[in-house]
Amino acid sequence: MATATAWVPVLLLVVVYAQDVKLKPKPAVEPVRLFTEEELRRYDGSEEGEPILMAVRGVVFDVSKGKEFYGKDAPYNALVGRDSTRAVAKMSLDPEDLTSDTTGLTDEQLESLDSVFEGTYKTKYPIVGYTASRILNQDGSPNEDFKPEDQPHFQIRDEF
Repeated sequence: MATATAWVPVLLLVVVYAQDVKLKPKPAVEPVRLFTEEELRRYDGSEEGEPILMAVRGVVFDVSKGKEFYGKDAPYNALVGRDSTRAVAKMSLDPEDLTSDTTGLTDEQLESLDSVFEGTYKTKYPIVGYTASRILNQDGSPNEDFKPEDQPHFQIRDEF
């Protein structure tokens, strides 16, 4: 009985510590950054030891932990090193769909895009940045519709 009573404070301390750890948000390992199309192309899985990056909806994800899917010679390698929003929406690997352009997509394809973006990419892969085209207009001026606070996982102290 005395042994069981001695363990109660230890158990209580472990429970309190575990709850404290759970409530604290994890700080970002690295702040996110802005990627140009040219920069993003460098992270296409062809260089061993380099991260494998892809963008969906202008959000750049590090998909390196899915190397068997996205790495060199892997089935979805065509999607990496670029913004593949249209291809993800259409579930396509067709070269003409490897673009961020969503013009002409059906409601069903847009719903599919939302589902895969939220349910797969945001839940499985860390966000490491945004594409310049998401934040800047073609002429280089700021995109007034871009609101950092509305972006996935945005925390001003970590990102900008």
